[in-house]
Amino acid sequence: MSALNYERLYEYRFRDVDQRARQAVWAEIAVDLYSRMGRPSSLLDPAAGRCEFVNAVPAPERWAVDQMDISPFLASGVTAVKGDIFDVELPEKHFEGVFVSNFLEHLSSPDEVAQFLARMRDCLEPGGRIAILGPNFRYCTKEYFDCADHRLVLTETAVAEHLFAAGFSLQSLVPRYLPYSFRGWLPPSPRLTRMFLRVPAAQRLLGKQFLVIATKAEPPQEPDPA
Repeated sequence: MSALNYERLYEYRFRDVDQRARQAVWAEIAVDLYSRMGRPSSLLDPAAGRCEFVNAVPAPERWAVDQMDISPFLASGVTAVKGDIFDVELPEKHFEGVFVSNFLEHLSSPDEVAQFLARMRDCLEPGGRIAILGPNFRYCTKEYFDCADHRLVLTETAVAEHLFAAGFSLQSLVPRYLPYSFRGWLPPSPRLTRMFLRVPAAQRLLGKQFLVIATKAEPPQEPDPA
């Protein structure tokens, strides 16, 4: 049985996208996300794709993981790891932040989501934060399965439950953070993006992607012996 060819899939999906304009928009998004995540000094992007976030975020230490070749997109100063996020070697209890963008909906089952989140929890230092961005099925039902690699239906509520079950403490939950894609009725614009992120009413009107942020829960302390 042939596997899905992701490189050709994404070549087709992004055929009309201006990558420089997309990167400029992500520069604005990354600043906002970095602040919401508590400005971590070390950050992991476990499904980096075209590296827009990890290239733009101002963390001193940045790691990008993807099973495809991301070298054409990767900025200098970013540590690249090629391979499946479930198999690659990563340092444990090392990162202050993990950012996951448009990835959970590609997994095959709730159990695989749990497995992935457990891996991310192990990579985070105690008190580290994970931010998860993804399409909110509640607000993009009609276009959700236009993407050939979308498998799981997720909302902000489902992701919050997954995070809590995986040993995280919820910090913030934004049901409508970003529009569904960069191919909407407005051209990608850093200025419009900056304005959009500062106007909650615009997010509530046009937002179709959730943002959920959680903290790695501290392990319970053993009681002192009597």
